[in-house]
Amino acid sequence: MTVADDLIAALFVQGKALPEQLAKAIKQRLGLSIGEFSVRSGIPTSTLYKILSGERDPNLRTFHRIISTIRELERKEAEQKRKFIAIIGTRGVLDEIEQMTITAGTETIDLREYAVTGIEEAIVESIQAERDGAAALVCAPIVSTTVEKVVTIPVATIRPKSSVTRALELVAKKIS
Repeated sequence: MTVADDLIAALFVQGKALPEQLAKAIKQRLGLSIGEFSVRSGIPTSTLYKILSGERDPNLRTFHRIISTIRELERKEAEQKRKFIAIIGTRGVLDEIEQMTITAGTETIDLREYAVTGIEEAIVESIQAERDGAAALVCAPIVSTTVEKVVTIPVATIRPKSSVTRALELVAKKIS
């Protein structure tokens, strides 16, 4: 179960007290301070402290914001943890990609696009992809050797064999 589901079950099914359960959810399970949770939820810190001290029960709107914030934080955390391969390329190259997942054995891995317009931008986006949590990345041959020097994740080089062959055939027809 998720942190939000656990909190709801503890309160409504098991009859546990909100202050202790909410403090546990925010501090231990989410790893946030009350101040950080306040900023992310938009609930004033003073309101959260009153709820946590048992001085006040949250109204329905506040409780909804608490649960919604916890779910949003969990969704973002799960999204960041999910393994993905970054594809660094021009919009034209990225538009040719027809699927956003790839299967390796029994594992399905997401593909995440990083559109660039130049070499420097490709290097910067490669670093950003690694920071975003990419497990590996794919990029053009012109930047792959440089990218391999600045990131610690595996790098594969795009080898456009069929498009090179088509371009050669086209140019050969033009000059013959």
